[in-house]
Amino acid sequence: MKLLVLEGDGIGPDITRATVAVLQAAAHRYGLALDLSFDTIGFAALEQRGKTISAEVIAKAKAADGVILGPVSHNAYPPVAEGGLNPSGVLRRELDLYANIRPARSREGTPRPVAAQTDLVIVRENLEGFYADRNMASGSGEILVEPDVAIAMRKITARGSARIAEAAFALAATRPRAQVTTIHKANVLRISDGLFLSEVRKVAARYPQVVHEELLVDAAAAHLVRNPTRFDVVLATNMFGDILSDLASEIAGGLGLAASLNLGPGPAVAQAQHGSAPDIAGQDRANPSSLIGSAAMLLRHLGATAAAEAIDRALDAALSRPESRTPDLGGALGTKAFAAWISAFILEH
Repeated sequence: MKLLVLEGDGIGPDITRATVAVLQAAAHRYGLALDLSFDTIGFAALEQRGKTISAEVIAKAKAADGVILGPVSHNAYPPVAEGGLNPSGVLRRELDLYANIRPARSREGTPRPVAAQTDLVIVRENLEGFYADRNMASGSGEILVEPDVAIAMRKITARGSARIAEAAFALAATRPRAQVTTIHKANVLRISDGLFLSEVRKVAARYPQVVHEELLVDAAAAHLVRNPTRFDVVLATNMFGDILSDLASEIAGGLGLAASLNLGPGPAVAQAQHGSAPDIAGQDRANPSSLIGSAAMLLRHLGATAAAEAIDRALDAALSRPESRTPDLGGALGTKAFAAWISAFILEH
């Protein structure tokens, strides 16, 4: 199992190293042959190679079975012309990572703002929509037509809509509730969301065992807060999925716990939902749960189900009591100690 580890910026090195420690413990316990390689992205790569992500790193990612991607500080990068590429967006485009799978699940004993238990998955289209850094074959999806007029273009294709719908319905068919809620704003975006819904309905017809409903994005946000238990698999275009997945994760316990996996026809990329938090970088304070959970998703995707489930059980156990949590959740364990706790649990159970 060839995995490429890219540490990123801010707390990226802290949480990727913690995640690697947990992966190595799971590999030892379950006999996985892990082949880990490491390379540089972000500000370190900009200094060394003149770009925040190089062609060499992209080639290594394409040759791997999966990638562990640390968070990056792309909002602080210089312009693209000066080497400031968003590594996440570049990898999504280069690896054709059209599906971003973002579960939101409440963990027993973990503080959360909504009492109801949450157990849903956001299936987000990853390459189209309004995302100007990846929705065009060449150039940007945004135009400054004159100094005080900016235009953003939303790209929705039948192919992109159909394959993200297929991912959502295939996933829902494996879950007990077997339900998909498709999010849209077709009352305003009649053409683009109209095309999206048309393709989704074609896919839904092939899955009669899956209950399908359609819901306006603003109503979905309200229902997520009021009653997250009504949702199972939530299918959305790029921006709507990005926004709603952050909301769902906060409701379930916080972005620090929110795992994420980017899927395409080839290598998959495990990525924390949260940002790079440069204010606590290098202080051994960051919560690595999100990236650890994302790595578990990657292992499950690659067929190492027992190891993935062991990591999830260890996270459940650690997060269920204050003494084995990180400071952001009222605990006292640093990043390294938390990873050591998770690793020990895996090895002992």
